[in-house]
Amino acid sequence: MPKNYCYIRVSTSQQDYQNQRYGLLEFADKKGIKIDEWVEETISGTKKVFDRSLGKLIGKMQKGDVLIVTELSRIGRSLFDIMATLNTLMELDVKVYTVKEGYELGNDISSKVLAFAFSLSAEIERSLISARTKEALSKRKATGKPLGRPKGYQLEKVKLSEYEDRIKELIRYEVSYRAIARMFGCSHTTVAHFVRTRCLD
Repeated sequence: MPKNYCYIRVSTSQQDYQNQRYGLLEFADKKGIKIDEWVEETISGTKKVFDRSLGKLIGKMQKGDVLIVTELSRIGRSLFDIMATLNTLMELDVKVYTVKEGYELGNDISSKVLAFAFSLSAEIERSLISARTKEALSKRKATGKPLGRPKGYQLEKVKLSEYEDRIKELIRYEVSYRAIARMFGCSHTTVAHFVRTRCLD
């Protein structure tokens, strides 16, 4: 049975939840939506999604669920983080409402355009990273510095260990490796290798 969630985030304990809560309640009432669960936290938007209560919520959301927020800035601080999170929610087939901007993101053309925009921006970012990496390697080679990983380098797949339970949940809800990789700041091949070696699929 699909569930309806409201998410509230404020940056400091001095800020009041009530304004956001009132706006969400008013919006839900107008839409005829019954709120099943509230998720509230006081934390900076610069924290990674899965280091927040929002990440735990996404980990348990299923197809047909609804997430309501006052505005997109509640989801994350940077455009890239917000779009990555929205893309993940769309892949889960979760509908997202934003009160102030009036967005209704789900399985429709505007949402697909957003997903395309994200995919394009991610592809451009990968190209830029690749170009910067090649340039840095060329400079190191030209100066005679050794190439390759330094001794004691920690593999990204090991760094994913602390998120194993969350990744397992996302796999269960059929979130793609690429979307998971964007959440944790690694490559999709790293995620695939981690899932395979930990037998999470």
